[in-house]
Amino acid sequence: MQFDDDAQLDPSQVEDVRAGGPQRGGGGGGMPGGCMLPIGGRGGGCLLLILGVAALFLFGVVPSPFTGDEGGQQGGGRLPSAPPQLSPSGNLAERCRTGADADQSEDCRIVGTVNSIQAYWRQEFKERGQKPYAPAKTVLFSQAVNTGCGTADSSVGPFYCPGDRRVYLDLTFFGTLQRDFGAEGGPFAQAYVVAHEYGHHVQNLLGTMNKVGRNNRPGADSPSVRLELQADCYAGVWANNAVKTGFYRAPFSQTDIDQALSAAAAVGDDSIQRRSQGRVTPDGFTHGTSQQREKWFSTGYETGDPTRCDTFSGRI
Repeated sequence: MQFDDDAQLDPSQVEDVRAGGPQRGGGGGGMPGGCMLPIGGRGGGCLLLILGVAALFLFGVVPSPFTGDEGGQQGGGRLPSAPPQLSPSGNLAERCRTGADADQSEDCRIVGTVNSIQAYWRQEFKERGQKPYAPAKTVLFSQAVNTGCGTADSSVGPFYCPGDRRVYLDLTFFGTLQRDFGAEGGPFAQAYVVAHEYGHHVQNLLGTMNKVGRNNRPGADSPSVRLELQADCYAGVWANNAVKTGFYRAPFSQTDIDQALSAAAAVGDDSIQRRSQGRVTPDGFTHGTSQQREKWFSTGYETGDPTRCDTFSGRI
């Protein structure tokens, strides 16, 4: 995974609030208009977290919005609430200017990844006649952060908040992903995680979240699992098309893709449950099994086509 040295980064798409310490407070209070969608969870807490947050907007099922089928109308996403007061204190604008910087710095690599993901979706929306893609910022935080979905801490893992249309990321998660979840790690594992969260942003813009509703319960065939697997598929679609965005020197290698597949498998419900409780209970699934997460990322990557990410029809 190498960036084009001459690619021009846009650090304004990422806010760094780490230097000021944990960003706590109740300004985002409750969960107005949205909730957190983490990529995984820590042991049994994963189930409790997802039960609390996914129930806010998961009901029924909808087809992939890109197919044009009923239930996937564009423009049905949640409007953002007032942005939380984050007091950005980073200096990404000074440090992250080109692709060469992205190859040398983890922070700048996140900037470049976010730039590429959003460049892809902006063009995809345009080509498919959708309303213009509305960009979402990524917020880098440490320990805790105040969001439009309430206050969150690092134990939540990376998440997307529909309430303010931002992706939140504590970079220490990637060490946890390797140490506690057994993932291979590596730069592209990070890219997969970020692309997955932007998959949720795409679902929000296309109205998928509004259609998936409030009466959801966990389970192997639940709407929450289907929503998460679609975000995995969207991550794979971006990976296939990333080199076309102009930020990368060459298409991703098999080593890169293996890092993503390892991360996807590490945060499968069955893998997490096996580590945390010594047994697998499908009735508690919220994100899908390791095999399913690998399958749907691979589907997106191999086809490069978001219309193939219809996780809401048939078996998953």
